[in-house]
Amino acid sequence: MQRKAYVPGVAALLAALLAGCTGGSPDSGGQDDPKPGGTTSTATAAQPGKYRTLPEPCGAVSQSTLDSLLPGIEQLTDEEQREEAYEGTATVTYDTDRKVGCRWKAESATATDHLLVDFERVVSYDNAVSDDDRAAELYVKKEVAADLPAPAASPSASSKAPDASESPESGSGSAPGAGASGTSSASDDASGDSDGDSDSGSSASASADPSTDPSASGVPGSTPSALQPRTLEDLGNTAFLDDALNDSKQRTVTVVFRTSNVVVTIQYDEQPATTTDIPSSEDMQDRARKLAGQLAESFSD
Repeated sequence: MQRKAYVPGVAALLAALLAGCTGGSPDSGGQDDPKPGGTTSTATAAQPGKYRTLPEPCGAVSQSTLDSLLPGIEQLTDEEQREEAYEGTATVTYDTDRKVGCRWKAESATATDHLLVDFERVVSYDNAVSDDDRAAELYVKKEVAADLPAPAASPSASSKAPDASESPESGSGSAPGAGASGTSSASDDASGDSDGDSDSGSSASASADPSTDPSASGVPGSTPSALQPRTLEDLGNTAFLDDALNDSKQRTVTVVFRTSNVVVTIQYDEQPATTTDIPSSEDMQDRARKLAGQLAESFSD
């Protein structure tokens, strides 16, 4: 898939984060109330992150969810092998308070599926930079590295004919549509919706229930526009989804989101048994996003 890096918005976000990390306003220095005998502080120390620990990664995904993501597990006839498959394998880490992960793998008659869940708790050692801001910087780096395509403007705005019911006095019939296109909301960017439906403005419904886009090219392996790599509006503080299909027809769906000072990465890939089969982008994205939603809820509990 040829991509065009969506840098402007990400660069602006990174610039805002860096600006916020430089401390308070010039007038804030005189607001501190030093303790008796102490020295006057020139800036308020940044707040620590919400999370001080990380969940146990291999126990973070339920068996029912693993059955959905890795159908080969249920096909295992040996009970011991099936239990081992459910347990997963912890990734190598040298600081379980800061970074943990778990991998699962299952082979079925039609495909081999892999799942990786990774949790990273970010701690800032700079008193002027909060843990959340430092985690946001890490998230932005991941989004830039994903090289998401620029969100496409809705073609309906420029191609829609004026409504016959509109009077000439109401102005050009295409103006409202053009204005909507020129000021498309972030939820449109997140869903990649280009069908012009009135529901495209709802980020929750558009990105929570992706459907096959009838405007897809029809080329085997092509990804409908509504399922293209994109940012997500309804997951954690900020999130994005990537979807890639390689030459061997292995599809990899990646979901990354940040919640306070923790960055969560889900990588889900499927390699079909034959190169004539192509994993469903819609099905894999739906499963990965459901898992991401479950993990996000576990952090908010």
